[in-house]
Amino acid sequence: MNKLSFDLSAYLNVNKTLVEDSLTKILGQLDPSRELVQAMGHSLMAGGKRLRPVLGLAAAKACGGNPLTALPACCAIEMIHTYSLIHDDLPAMDDDDLRRGAPTCHKKFSEATAILAGDGLLTHAFYVLTRPDTVFELYPKSSILLKLVAQISLAAGVNGMVEGQMLDMQAQFIESIIESIIDENNIGNKQDLLDHLKKIHGLKTGRMICVSVEAGALSAGADSQALESLGSYADNIGLAFQVMDDILNVEGDPDIMGKAIGSDALNDKMTFPAILGLEQSKAYARQLVDISLTAISKFDKQADPLRAIANYIINRDH
Repeated sequence: MNKLSFDLSAYLNVNKTLVEDSLTKILGQLDPSRELVQAMGHSLMAGGKRLRPVLGLAAAKACGGNPLTALPACCAIEMIHTYSLIHDDLPAMDDDDLRRGAPTCHKKFSEATAILAGDGLLTHAFYVLTRPDTVFELYPKSSILLKLVAQISLAAGVNGMVEGQMLDMQAQFIESIIESIIDENNIGNKQDLLDHLKKIHGLKTGRMICVSVEAGALSAGADSQALESLGSYADNIGLAFQVMDDILNVEGDPDIMGKAIGSDALNDKMTFPAILGLEQSKAYARQLVDISLTAISKFDKQADPLRAIANYIINRDH
């Protein structure tokens, strides 16, 4: 694809606004005087790329559907994603003070309020998904909504994102492991670590990216062949996204990213640069994106947003 033929920046801005307008409506149905609602809104409306819902809208378009039909699922996924960020930032997990350039939820309010705000976003997301008529004019039929509930809860739960977070918390380096992967002759240990890291992020980050694409496709009535191709696309960009996150944590600009860098090394976390090195990590991210683009090569120009997003993932600065 000619990279100049599609204006990704304009596409992202239009669809980010579309998603945020809908999220504002969802929050607007709750009493804004309640501290819980204020905390939910603080994190949900703090900006960000809105990559997951935009991927869902783009997948619906690629399948020839009306992207607006996918909007309920896309908003529910963004609410679940935001809950995961609130909990990730807690002192018991990543212990971060900034998120999207603003104080994290537990810093703005309290640790207990942040936990409950995350819980509120998670549970209300499924209310939105099962009662889309309260906010949206277009939405899938009931049988598709039920399937979306099943797939999104599976991706977010104990066999998906939550398990990935658990594995990530457990995957901290000790000095002997660091020494073993530095030894280039000890390829077995290095590969084992790399495989385990792929598993962590396939669950923690990848599953929610994959279900975003799947939800858009399902909302548009995609057939099994389209779902399979889009699944391969999403698997690979999901992992590429995390590889780039690890790279940016090493060499990103904190002013652009809206959060501190270097926290992975400080917390002795297992990352792709720690195992592969920076340059090999960048090459690996590029390889993953190339595979993702091949997976959707048979789609027509309606899939250009997906192609542009794949390239954006490895060229982003935040």
